[in-house]
Amino acid sequence: MACAAMAVCSPLAADAQIVAADSVMQHAKGSRLSVGGYGEVAYSRNFYSDSGNRYSSAKLHKNDPSHGRFDIPHAVIYLGYDFGKGWTLGTEIEFEHGGTGSAIEYEAEESIEFEQEQERGGEVELEQFWIQKSFGRFANIRAGHIVVPVGLTNAYHEPLNFFTVYRPEGENTILPCTWHQTGVSFWGHAGDFRYELQMIAGLDAWQFSRDNWIKPGTTKPFEFEVANKYGFAARVDNYTVPGLRLGVSGYFGQSMHNAVPHDMEKGNNKRIKGNIYLGAFDFTYNAHNWVARGNVDYGYVSNAKEISAMRKPNTQYVKPYQSNQVFGSHAIATSVEVGYDVFSQIEKLRAARQKMYVFGHFEYYNSCLGGSKEYTSKKIFSGGVNYYPLPQICVKAEYSYRKFKQQYNDEPALNIGVAYQGQFL
Repeated sequence: MACAAMAVCSPLAADAQIVAADSVMQHAKGSRLSVGGYGEVAYSRNFYSDSGNRYSSAKLHKNDPSHGRFDIPHAVIYLGYDFGKGWTLGTEIEFEHGGTGSAIEYEAEESIEFEQEQERGGEVELEQFWIQKSFGRFANIRAGHIVVPVGLTNAYHEPLNFFTVYRPEGENTILPCTWHQTGVSFWGHAGDFRYELQMIAGLDAWQFSRDNWIKPGTTKPFEFEVANKYGFAARVDNYTVPGLRLGVSGYFGQSMHNAVPHDMEKGNNKRIKGNIYLGAFDFTYNAHNWVARGNVDYGYVSNAKEISAMRKPNTQYVKPYQSNQVFGSHAIATSVEVGYDVFSQIEKLRAARQKMYVFGHFEYYNSCLGGSKEYTSKKIFSGGVNYYPLPQICVKAEYSYRKFKQQYNDEPALNIGVAYQGQFL
């Protein structure tokens, strides 16, 4: 589901979402090999504490100093090849946060500890690797490692598809993002509709957390992807109204009994399934110099309380799966953002294809609905500008204000970034 022809697949093109949804690579006529990519460089000044105790001891950290960070959230290379006769290859290699190496990892979520990790503050991932056979516009089969298009951000995760410097926080917190797993996909077009159905490896409930809900469920501590159980994802987009895309997506799968060794859950625990039910609605509007986007995601995991109790230390389960954390049965993520191109009113800048979107952005999300830790309920207010000197390059600046319930300290931040999406060959 990654972006295809990068020069076209930006918020500047009326059919951007259609192009983005169809293929990692759009091959130029007569060309078999395609090379492209996207990337982001970001700077943040966070005007709040970076202590791991800033929620449990909020009063003690109210006046802590601000802190700044440089980051390269994503640097991605696309490689695609058209073998002919409807057979194509798509790959996406992603470097997150600068790649890998030896580093100290700061684990603030649970016990506030520092761990030596074989990474350089980030990771290298093969986010997509698939072979596709196309039978026509209505029917395509893709097999391999694929993006799971549940939610707005997963379906359109490239940096020119959102105004904020970083990916929208709600979906990026509660869902794997970008969600990619190994499986089979069937997709196509019929009239004004695009549809996709996937069967993929199931998630692992032993990895779920209070702060990130099911997001860690794809992170398995093995060299292979466990698939004792399977997940099913579906997405439908409609393009009937010019400039407007409406999308619905969902996921269902069992998350228990999907670890190693298989069925280490013994006795009565074998009946616990950890079924995931996830639904999402999203839209994008791009017309008359306005761009608007929004989403609502809501999900439920059955047996969350029982699974949380099973993961506690001193149980019979193996150490890699033990955790002090419970996780919530329900989670929600909502967002809306609206931007207007002020350069559209200046003829010289309009002729030069330069754009300047002034935008506002709002999010509400909670990774543990109904839980005892109320800091998981967050509202985000942000606003800023997106400047396009060229259609493939965007300079972003935003002020963000993360608001909590009264007993916690709010978290304002200033974010600046530069992003690109390009088709090189």
